[in-house]
Amino acid sequence: MQRALDEADRIEREDGEVPVAALLVDANDALIAIGGNRNIAEHDPSAHAEIVALRAAGQRLQNYRLPGLTLYVTLEPCAMCAMALIHARVERLVFAADDPKTGACGSVFDLLADPRHNHRVEVLSGVLAEDASRRLSNYFRKKRGRAPLDAC
Repeated sequence: MQRALDEADRIEREDGEVPVAALLVDANDALIAIGGNRNIAEHDPSAHAEIVALRAAGQRLQNYRLPGLTLYVTLEPCAMCAMALIHARVERLVFAADDPKTGACGSVFDLLADPRHNHRVEVLSGVLAEDASRRLSNYFRKKRGRAPLDAC
């Protein structure tokens, strides 16, 4: 997760994007793909970090199915991204901060737990959540001209 947080920092610093990043790794923890928010740069509402990482992994593996992979992401996936994880057959999701507005993996909705899906994604939440949450809060505080929150 720390690698994802570092990538989120880079995305904000270099691209001015909302600092959300996602990494896909295989069962041996080998990095398969990295994705960061690209909504602003690409003028694409679907260019969330998770989607960018899934697309890169699909291209790299030459498959639209990504079984056996774990997605690490700094913010709880939205409904679009949660359903993409199911369709891609990602094995496991690990996320940092809950998203109390649009989170679809337990906070607002829990799409991954719906028994009607033909694929289950294992979920682990809260990994380095305070760090991720503070980064996001500070990004938006900066946009509004407010002082950043202190590091813990």
